Amino acid sequence: MATILIVEDEAAIADTLVYALQAEGFGTRWSTLGGEALALLEREGYDLVILDVGLPDISGFEACKRLRRFSEVPVMFLTARNDEIDRVVGLEIGADDYVVKPFSPREVAARVKAILKRVAPREPVTRPSEGPFHLDSERVRIDYHGQPLSLTRLEFQLLQCLLGQPERVFSREQLLDALGVPADAGYERNIDSHIKSLRAKLRQVAPQAEPIQTHRGLGYSLRLE
Repeated sequence: MATILIVEDEAAIADTLVYALQAEGFGTRWSTLGGEALALLEREGYDLVILDVGLPDISGFEACKRLRRFSEVPVMFLTARNDEIDRVVGLEIGADDYVVKPFSPREVAARVKAILKRVAPREPVTRPSEGPFHLDSERVRIDYHGQPLSLTRLEFQLLQCLLGQPERVFSREQLLDALGVPADAGYERNIDSHIKSLRAKLRQVAPQAEPIQTHRGLGYSLRLE
């Protein structure tokens, strides 16, 4: 049974999440402070963290940054704001998903299941170099022009998917399916944010290259340059 740590200072919201997650068979623990949650995560094992951005002691973004220093546990942010910059920042510092309040508890439970399915261990695969890319899934690493990319878990899986079939145009729904995320989980809009972040990291290595291609109204593909 997977155990979820809920970090939320509003009792009514936390109670709703606890009920919804326990109804799906998950174990839960509730914390109201970011600092307390980090201490719990250092001492105990959790399968996923639901982390409110607006905590009373430290922000959820800061808590996630500190968490990533010692753990790769999946993180889902909760926030009252729907600004794109907040979503991008949250995803860039290592979050796996981003849910805006008010939300459906059943949707959150569905997203939790999708994330846990996505991060479940898979058969290791190492591919030879393809153009400027080299994929080593056993070490969860992709090199670009000989330099290792610093990728979040979902960025790695997205790029791995695109590398699997260069030049193929993947729709957002197909990318979600390839990542094990149900299309009805409301995750389509975040695919664009992850692609944007991936492009920025690739440009840091090769500023003039543009391997990820946008096909307006269709989706994305990868061109080996």
